[in-house]
Amino acid sequence: MAVTVLPSVSGLSAVASSSNLRRLTSASNHRLTAIKSVTSTSSPPTPSSGVQRRRKNNDENRATVAKVVENPYSKVEAARPDLQKRLSDFLEEAREFVGDGGGPPRWFSPLECGAQATNSPLLLYLPGIDGTGLGLIRHHKKLGEIFDIWCLHIPVSDRTPVKDLVKLIEETVKSENFRLPNRPIYLVGESIGACLALDVAARNPNIDLSLILVNPATHVNNFMVQPLSGMLNVLPDGLPTLLEDIFDFGFKQGDPLTGMLDALSNEFSVQRMGGVGGGMLRDVLAVSANLPTLSRMFPKDTLLWKLEMLKYAIASVNSHIYSVRAETLILLSGRDHWLLKEEDIDRYSRTLPKCIVRKLDDNGQFPLLEDGVDLATIIKCTCFYRRGKSHDHITDYIMPTTFELKQQVDDHRLLMDGTSPVMLSTLEDGTVVRSLEGLPSEGPVLYVGYHMILGFELAPMVIQLMTERNIHLRGLAHPMLFKNLQDSLVDTKMFDKYKIMGGVPVSHFNIYKLLREKAHVLLYPGGVREALHRKGEEYKLFWPERSEFVRVASKFGAKIVPFGVVGEDDICEIVLDSNDQRNIPILKDLMEKATKDAGNIREGDESELGNQECYFPGLVPKIPGRFYYYFGKPIETAGKEKELKDKEKAQELYLQVKSEVEQCIDYLKVKRESDPYRHLLPRMLYQASHGWSSEIPTFDL
Repeated sequence: MAVTVLPSVSGLSAVASSSNLRRLTSASNHRLTAIKSVTSTSSPPTPSSGVQRRRKNNDENRATVAKVVENPYSKVEAARPDLQKRLSDFLEEAREFVGDGGGPPRWFSPLECGAQATNSPLLLYLPGIDGTGLGLIRHHKKLGEIFDIWCLHIPVSDRTPVKDLVKLIEETVKSENFRLPNRPIYLVGESIGACLALDVAARNPNIDLSLILVNPATHVNNFMVQPLSGMLNVLPDGLPTLLEDIFDFGFKQGDPLTGMLDALSNEFSVQRMGGVGGGMLRDVLAVSANLPTLSRMFPKDTLLWKLEMLKYAIASVNSHIYSVRAETLILLSGRDHWLLKEEDIDRYSRTLPKCIVRKLDDNGQFPLLEDGVDLATIIKCTCFYRRGKSHDHITDYIMPTTFELKQQVDDHRLLMDGTSPVMLSTLEDGTVVRSLEGLPSEGPVLYVGYHMILGFELAPMVIQLMTERNIHLRGLAHPMLFKNLQDSLVDTKMFDKYKIMGGVPVSHFNIYKLLREKAHVLLYPGGVREALHRKGEEYKLFWPERSEFVRVASKFGAKIVPFGVVGEDDICEIVLDSNDQRNIPILKDLMEKATKDAGNIREGDESELGNQECYFPGLVPKIPGRFYYYFGKPIETAGKEKELKDKEKAQELYLQVKSEVEQCIDYLKVKRESDPYRHLLPRMLYQASHGWSSEIPTFDL
């Protein structure tokens, strides 16, 4: 069969339409991209032939290059957004795609996606009604670092029926699953593409698939579609061509009007207009400058065909939905639901196993092309990324980008600026310094300390360790933070920060795995009971009576760093604790439901630690004081594994760690009394005279 190749344009590598394999190189990018051929008419490639993939060109004989250790998070304030492309880029590249001369549907792999990590799963993007396959253009670079991305392109003139498109996708899925059976395959479908993804999943329940459905089409809004279909049917066939001629006359490339619109839609120009309004204006100008492209993308006969495809695809999905066994993530826009009903999404979420619904309240019909939606970040926040049969919180974790860390800094800026944290650490000779110099650089390290009310101390500490020392704390958190409950009392998005920053469900096995990986692990033995303490219980430790972490730390020779924090009583006061809420019927019911949903990981513990009630304490804010952190001298366990197998010896070390945490807290409570800048007003006056970025002094060490 002759090979039909989609021309390589705008940084995209073509995919041929035969069963042969070809490689194309981009001279400008110097990247090698594998080509996979699939059409609706050709026979599927034999699994034994495999598919040539992009691979890193590793020269085993090259000289070893010394590593230059540089903290990527040291300049977090200057971080730029990860997603740089916009609607104008989509329309520019779509211009080449709609003029490709037709042909059958085929896959292409963007050259921007050529740097994925080893063992990255395959991601197949199934386009919406536009059919270009460019719907992920804003996300190509970032997703391409963690996925092997193929995008399906359906030419404007193609009339492949829905059932044949499903077969085309299914053949690719089966071939890739045969080649790498232990690797999951992600299907990302938008609108009608989501219907195709569900159909493929229903037909292949035994293949390991993960579905990401963006505004899935669940019904046809006849109030809108029927008048549109009727209007298109009565329009003369030559009208789209006439409109295209008119647009081409008014918007020819190189004309002053087009040049002006392009300049106005330029990101730099719009940024000077400012903010969200500038972004909306940029999109309007981008559409105006690309009206000829839109007219070629949606001619009359193509629109009529797409409407028929839509009706067939929705009917097919609704008849097969109960056969789907794949895990599913549904992204649902808050506006413009003209192809879906929330009732249908609710039915899907209860019908599909392991289904997560993520609402994008501020976005419209095409969220993947809109600001504020980062698909890679959403995948991280929902723990939806995996390289094997199931998600592993340790091996499948993806470090935050610099911009993701900046977003965390911005989200917690009021707390950090308001409390001006003071962080002290202890050097090997016992000297206390105002810096994090005393913390070990190499893992494994286990940080053990006191939990403030609602964990207020977490964000400043985790961010400071990353920006100052490039130490990434993997916090052990209650499993409730990782549940995606549909009927939860709280918005699960509020727990995104824990997942982005590397939180792991607390368990003995996860502590073992983290220390084995030489990680810096953060552990609060007091857990929920300490973080949701009652009136008068601030700075009181609620630790188990017996050692739980000493022996596993000694097995890997981990250093144990005890630390204390104070300052919660300087920013708020508890006025309504669990005892008070238990006496108010409606709050009592809410507390019992929250406790039941969260689960008690200390169930059966007869001590106070077993009384883990989940509730939101009533707090009255104060004019903020200051947070103080004190990291004690690291305790060595290397070479003591045999000694600490003795329960009594392990218990002695456990009590020593607990005692040192209490001493750190007592030290800070005493020393803060002599801090002239403990209160907000003196700190503001100091920064007003020395600069707002200046470090504020504290007590003498």
